[in-house]
Amino acid sequence: MLEEVERWLADRSWSAADRPLDQLIERKRAAGTTVSVVLPALDEEATVGAIVEVIRRELIDGLPVPLVDELVVIDSGSTDATAEVAAKAGARVVHRDAILPRIPALPGKGEVLWRSLLATTGDVVCFVDADLRDFSSAFVSGIVGPLLTEPDVQFVKAMYDRPLGDAPGQGGRVTELVARPLLNLHWPQLAGFVQPLGGEYAVRRSLLERLRFPVGYGVELGLLVDALHTVGLDALAQVDVGVRLHRHQDGQALGRMAAAIYRTAQLRLARGHLVRPELTQFERGPDGFVPRTYPVDTEERPPMAGIQEYARRRVA
Repeated sequence: MLEEVERWLADRSWSAADRPLDQLIERKRAAGTTVSVVLPALDEEATVGAIVEVIRRELIDGLPVPLVDELVVIDSGSTDATAEVAAKAGARVVHRDAILPRIPALPGKGEVLWRSLLATTGDVVCFVDADLRDFSSAFVSGIVGPLLTEPDVQFVKAMYDRPLGDAPGQGGRVTELVARPLLNLHWPQLAGFVQPLGGEYAVRRSLLERLRFPVGYGVELGLLVDALHTVGLDALAQVDVGVRLHRHQDGQALGRMAAAIYRTAQLRLARGHLVRPELTQFERGPDGFVPRTYPVDTEERPPMAGIQEYARRRVA
């Protein structure tokens, strides 16, 4: 297995600089491929506008052929000015609840990503988190690139350094403590992914519409594992895009994320019974530690290809 991972790393790990923008535009023009960029957003007014502006300026406006055909922000219920800021910067803003209203929305990032397939039309769908700071357009062009130049590649993750304060490479705490051990122990073919939980990845729609979407924080692990089983390791790739700066979660939020990721892995290992889909954490109160119990995400959305509204749109 180690030899297979090393071979994959040599064959399917690239840098964003390996594919210049003019090369990608020419390949895109020749193939007629369309690209949608989706930013799931919840109370991200401080950062979403700058991300949209960079994508519009460097990958849409003024290019002979835009690299990005659709730039969509899916607002999942923000109470700040996220929607207004994103629209002013040049994105099309769609509220999560306006997509597929027949099915009541559940809270969670994966829910937004699943519904975004009905709000976009691109042959390639590129997801980018909306809380990134000092955003580089290489986060988009880098991961879209292999899907325009390598016909056999179907799923591309971004890889990057994730500093935590002044400590380089210490930002991916849930990755290192939960996701990486799970992948190495149970799906060793995926051991070569540097950022398996990263929110920046591009996927061919033809694959995404066949995958289940965990509705919460487990979505990145679930999609990666299911893509492996659906199309095989050689259809997966990763691209180095530099450094990712973003807002870090506190320890309690990370605990809830870790529980959701473990649950996602457990379902894929056994499709069996969850002993207790809840997580109890402790906060210090005036009289000592107070327990707080949170539900662990237990819902998954089915492959979009089986949703009647999506199927009707494809026929049309």
